[in-house]
Amino acid sequence: MTTAKPCGTWHSVITSEMLVGGAVRLGEVITDGEDVWWAESRPDEGGRTVLVRNGKDQLDKNSNVRTLVHEYGGGAWWVKNRTLIFSQYSDQRLYMFEESCDLVPLTPETEEGKSARYADGRITENGKWYVCVRELHDLNKKEPSNEIVAVPTDGSQQIKILVSGPDFVSSPRVAKDCGKIAWIQWNHPNMPWDSTELCIASIDEMEISDQKVVASEGESFFQPEWDDEGNLYVVSDRNNWWNLFRVDETKEEIDLMPLTNVEAEIGLPQWVFGQSRYALVDGEIWFVAREAGLDKLMTLSNNGQVEHVKLDATEIESVKSYRNGIVATVSSWKSESSVMFISREGTESFSELRDLKIDEKWFPVPEAFTYETSDNEKAHALFYSPTNPDYKVSETEYPPLIVMAHGGPTGAARRQMQLSIAYWTSRGFGVADIDYRGSTGYGRSYRHRLNDNWGLADVEDCVAAAKHLVSQKKVDETRLAIKGGSAGGFTVLAALTFHNTFTAGASRYGIADLAVLAQDTHKFESRYLDRLVGRWPEDKEIYEQRSPIHHVEQLSTPMVILQGLEDPIVPPNQARLMAQKLKENEIPHAVIEFSDEGHGFRKAPNITRAIESELAFFARIFDFTPSDELPEIQIENKI
Repeated sequence: MTTAKPCGTWHSVITSEMLVGGAVRLGEVITDGEDVWWAESRPDEGGRTVLVRNGKDQLDKNSNVRTLVHEYGGGAWWVKNRTLIFSQYSDQRLYMFEESCDLVPLTPETEEGKSARYADGRITENGKWYVCVRELHDLNKKEPSNEIVAVPTDGSQQIKILVSGPDFVSSPRVAKDCGKIAWIQWNHPNMPWDSTELCIASIDEMEISDQKVVASEGESFFQPEWDDEGNLYVVSDRNNWWNLFRVDETKEEIDLMPLTNVEAEIGLPQWVFGQSRYALVDGEIWFVAREAGLDKLMTLSNNGQVEHVKLDATEIESVKSYRNGIVATVSSWKSESSVMFISREGTESFSELRDLKIDEKWFPVPEAFTYETSDNEKAHALFYSPTNPDYKVSETEYPPLIVMAHGGPTGAARRQMQLSIAYWTSRGFGVADIDYRGSTGYGRSYRHRLNDNWGLADVEDCVAAAKHLVSQKKVDETRLAIKGGSAGGFTVLAALTFHNTFTAGASRYGIADLAVLAQDTHKFESRYLDRLVGRWPEDKEIYEQRSPIHHVEQLSTPMVILQGLEDPIVPPNQARLMAQKLKENEIPHAVIEFSDEGHGFRKAPNITRAIESELAFFARIFDFTPSDELPEIQIENKI
């Protein structure tokens, strides 16, 4: 029997410790014969990334398999014939690991720590080379260089440069017979989801010749793959949706032959390396497409027939061929991510789901909704209702709302069970996770609606979502909070500054001054704002118009700011500048700094402290008493 009780005061079995205790974030999956390897990021082990083979940890406890190429990393390791090559986070060098052997360093030490970084590699068929992306940082140069290199596996450390010149490169893939190589490249001011080139060349003894380029202005390529016969496949969004193509080299100019024509996204924005959305399986292609907001698993036969594979899943990642099917990380609204083998005959789990000892009734299933926003357009969101088997919202109350703005901003709301959302819904909050204009999963034209409109369209969509839910009598218009991190943190700050819809906010490593970001960030995103906002410094006036730091006099909404002090992407001075302005203008706020965190929180104590601090802050602002024991937070300019 459920009891009516004021929202926010509900007792919940979902604690902040559950967000990290035994929790893992699954990364890439790689198959090697009958072996299945995967990566696990473990908050309760200091956020280190561990490699697992067939359920058993590999390497020792001092290992942390992570690369810093583009700062976001990904693609830090590969394995072939039980030979593992990986990037060690501590020094960013590549090492080779074989059972019963010592680690072999494959790349040299650098005078400046972590100045040579490696990612997105593959071991060649003959096992002699590891072909990958290298990022070299030179203190005498404004930007690091990004190249494709061949690293010998004999330990000689005599690295050969294969491709140099473009601002960025990714996905170097050598055909099985080692006669061809393909890769993706792009230049400033493009991001990999804007305009890229697919390059194909001959390769012999690690020398490249006869390079050809497939490109058209405004085309994004994703995940080139060779089959055993030397055919090249790739994902392109030339028809608005990221779909599958086969490369045709029989004509004078290279052409792409469409293999799928679905209004769904097979590709993803390349924020990180190593993403995989399809696999070649016995003459078929098994692929994942985000259709109507959810991931669907499909197969493409030799005769072009597309079929759905029945699977209880909402998000599917890191697809690799295995036996007569695939292995991937699979999750649903009621289940955390697990490594799973999927065939037409059924499924088999390789990784163990942690036993939360919680009934499924605690996990909310969202309602997807589309709503009207500014400029007579539509946006998309997920709404999670308050969900607790012991309590219900009284007939005289509407629940408080938390609007979540995802990062990127070229990203999307997650489609899986998230304890970080259940933490709120089980205490009586409604949560709206917004796929504002500019999000992925809805085609290229929707993704590019944020061009020239960052700080406008995303903010208006968050505001419109809150107003829509109020109009539907699902939430309390006097208790509307907004929270987000990184780019989502900027959306939070802009929403609180330029609109009066929200009554509280939480910004994690959010951007307060766009000009500072344009002048002080890493290479990968150094020209990102050219499309989203305008060119710097030519469009300085636009930057100032949209930067919350310059308009604090319009801000009267209480907020909590959370910031890592080792953040190279959104420097800590952004948070401190905003806090100083809030203090000067006597606006209630709290600032919580994490001395040992970078961009995003990886360590267990910091993850729990962050969410508990947000709850403590909202409780003070919305005037309720949580059932939890929460840390004391210092609120400046108390109400």
